[in-house]
Amino acid sequence: MWTATACSIDSSPSMWNCEEVMDSTRSECLQSTPEAEDGNIEYKLKLVNPSQYRFEHLVTQMKWRLQEGRGEAVYQIGVEDNGLLVGLAEEEMRASLKTLHRMAEKVGADITVLREREVDYDSDMPRKITEVLVRKVPDNQQFLDLRVAVLGNVDSGKSTLLGVLTQGELDNGRGRARLNLFRHLHEIQSGRTSSISFEILGFNSKGEVVNYSDSRTAEEICESSSKMITFIDLAGHHKYLHTTIFGLTSYCPDCALLLVSANTGIAGTTREHLGLALALKVPFFIVVSKVDLCAKTTVERTVRQLERVLKQPGCHKVPMLVTSEDDAVTAAQQFAQSPNVTPIFTLSSVSGESLDLLKVFLNILPPLTNSKEQEELMQQLTEFQVDEIYTVPEVGTVVGGTLSSGICREGDQLVVGPTDDGCFLELRVCSIQRNRSACRVLRAGQAATLALGDFDRALLRKGMVMVSPEMNPTICSVFEAEIVLLFHATTFRRGFQVTVHVGNVRQTAVVEKIHAKDKLRTGEKAVVRFRFLKHPEYLKVGAKLLFREGVTKGIGHVTDVQAIAAGEAQASMGF
Repeated sequence: MWTATACSIDSSPSMWNCEEVMDSTRSECLQSTPEAEDGNIEYKLKLVNPSQYRFEHLVTQMKWRLQEGRGEAVYQIGVEDNGLLVGLAEEEMRASLKTLHRMAEKVGADITVLREREVDYDSDMPRKITEVLVRKVPDNQQFLDLRVAVLGNVDSGKSTLLGVLTQGELDNGRGRARLNLFRHLHEIQSGRTSSISFEILGFNSKGEVVNYSDSRTAEEICESSSKMITFIDLAGHHKYLHTTIFGLTSYCPDCALLLVSANTGIAGTTREHLGLALALKVPFFIVVSKVDLCAKTTVERTVRQLERVLKQPGCHKVPMLVTSEDDAVTAAQQFAQSPNVTPIFTLSSVSGESLDLLKVFLNILPPLTNSKEQEELMQQLTEFQVDEIYTVPEVGTVVGGTLSSGICREGDQLVVGPTDDGCFLELRVCSIQRNRSACRVLRAGQAATLALGDFDRALLRKGMVMVSPEMNPTICSVFEAEIVLLFHATTFRRGFQVTVHVGNVRQTAVVEKIHAKDKLRTGEKAVVRFRFLKHPEYLKVGAKLLFREGVTKGIGHVTDVQAIAAGEAQASMGF
């Protein structure tokens, strides 16, 4: 099993045929996907004693691949540009790796051999293919940061797993590992998460784990890491579902980790969380926890249950069970290339079984957005979503959130709103922190906290945006959206009230009109006009929308906003 097409998908059971492909790589030459111009994967047949001109060309090529991967690239040595797995003899491979090491040194990067594989290519001499990870801190000193939302039913072990990963110590079986993650006393007493917390796990340029195990501070972890995984720990209990939805819609995670307890299987809010990830099109992988508590047959039954759910028409996913380091490398690459591939890990936070496979996966997992999209976002005007508001002694008012577009620097003058009367207020960014360490420049797609000095906290609320004054932001109290009603007990009609989630916006809205229909039933689609009940909001056409009320659920996207000026806001709300 080597590259994208080296793993086949069997159409009848829709299961990943890893063993079958492993055997075929040993017995016959495989044809892989031709090398893509974009992306961070580079095929090289051999790199033996290149001329100076050729060496400089190779270094330039490596810089391009690193830029595409935002600081990391994967080189496959012994593979032709058309994807043919040829392999190299031992001596040629050694010389090629030496050249690759020189190239990496030239650009200030480190290399790590991910895996080697012997291939048969009509030769008496054994021939190998080697896959190498090249990683450096990008030139802008902004380490690669991936955000992973952690979903799963209550008591499935989400906070415990994050505690083990970030603290570097196994759990004692009674929840010791999760204590450092809780933010409130009632969470410590009940052992259940009710709020959103953030934890970090770093990897250095050699792929080694950097966490709190050596009494490091968050600042030291950031300084020592070339890649950072930010875990967004979400609540599993059904009564905190609104908090979980807010975390998924507002914090813009790159992917999600769905945790399933091996001894209970798909229970409680697991299906609901799975449905949320699918509705919001967040790629996800699955971790089956607590395997130390169960017999092997119980774990296998839970995995089979997950595979059945993932293959259903509503999910249309391809499950891939990860049982070895080789599987973990392939899973990371396939997961980034195909949104349908869903890796499944089985591990224990108490015994540590298979925990290393998850770390290998996270280490190799490339950015899920390409550098071109990132550059385009950075060239737009500044827009920062306000998700959290704090008051910090000797600092003043602090807001946490994600920079949707543009660049934000210390000292920037921005406007924040909309207020209840639809106004935007001027403010100044005093300082910026990313992953608990100081940062001078914030770029599109990054999450951070911004200190606003003595700005009155009472004027702020979750759901606001801080934007560049040149943007002239539009606000609305009435908007239209094309929706699909996922479930409703009877009929969905005019006058119905729902809680609407659009990005970091969460507010009750009333259905004013259903175009071309009088009512909707489960599974039907329509364009619906909503009106916010409390205050106007900043919305953009095309934004994903999710609404709920009791058992009623629906998804869609904003198709039109009826923009209003600041002076008209209160009148439009009916005040």
